[in-house]
Amino acid sequence: MILADKIIELRKKNGWSQEELAEKLDVSRQAVSKWESAQSVPDMNRVLLLSEVFGVSTDYLLKDEMGEAVVPGAPLPEDAGKTLRSVSLEEAQSFLQYRRISAGRISLGVLLCILSPVALILLASAQEEGLLAMAEEQAVALGLLPLFLLIGAAVALFVTSGLAGKKFEYLSSESFETEYGVSGFAREQRERENASFAVRLTVGVVLCVLSVVPIFVAMLLPGAENAGDFRYVVAVAALLCLVAVGVWLIVQAAIVRGGYAVLLEEGDYAREQKENLRRNQTLATCYWGVVTAGYLAYSFITMDWQHSWIVWPVAGVLYGVIFAIAGAVGKKEK
Repeated sequence: MILADKIIELRKKNGWSQEELAEKLDVSRQAVSKWESAQSVPDMNRVLLLSEVFGVSTDYLLKDEMGEAVVPGAPLPEDAGKTLRSVSLEEAQSFLQYRRISAGRISLGVLLCILSPVALILLASAQEEGLLAMAEEQAVALGLLPLFLLIGAAVALFVTSGLAGKKFEYLSSESFETEYGVSGFAREQRERENASFAVRLTVGVVLCVLSVVPIFVAMLLPGAENAGDFRYVVAVAALLCLVAVGVWLIVQAAIVRGGYAVLLEEGDYAREQKENLRRNQTLATCYWGVVTAGYLAYSFITMDWQHSWIVWPVAGVLYGVIFAIAGAVGKKEK
């Protein structure tokens, strides 16, 4: 095991992030990242500091042939004594390729779900305002057709993406070790994609923030006080389109970025966090199942499809609150 891999292993055993280790050594996070990716080697003074911080000998750090070190005072990981599955560079590349494909499918599915009620909202309102020469039932039926088609397409994208990623599930739910060069490769790729990630995330957030602009435009148009509701319905449809595109960009960027966190066992995918992640995935499945069932039940009973869509942004906000509480409770229990 080379020095780069030993630094990664010892840092994770202590439960520190790169930023936390950098603070202890009085260096930048980028310096630690370069050491761990074998792009540079710490000088002798830093090696001495590393041995003090980790509680290991300098011989262990500098001699590749020396085996695993026991860190005094560090909590033993849950997987201590177990043989961890090894992830090769080829498997890591396949996983990252899957995440890119999955990002495209899932983000498109989310976009289709957000856009699904737009036709129904427009048609139902146009019929109500007398802009369409058809019965209310016909307008609703015509609007429901694209709604179900888009949701069906979205579900197909979600299912195919999930099935394709079955073989990689262990990466996000189990502890593993990477072969030589995998961590460096993942960090290098992530650095290359930093600019693209920042652009997608920024544009996505800006579009979501600006999505309310059509509402204000509808209010400021001449004659707004004498106009019917249809212009506001069009504004709502435009709002949903902007949100759909913004969320599409955010989800796509987040899924690809998350792939690197999975490989490097960082953030939510750190070894000590994986148990919470498994619990949250079960909670998320139940939560969105209940939300979807409630949305469909209410919409079919009341046939108020042009307003029932509001459940999705509300559910999204509550989702964040519920999981923040769940995370806090999980930490308190530990």
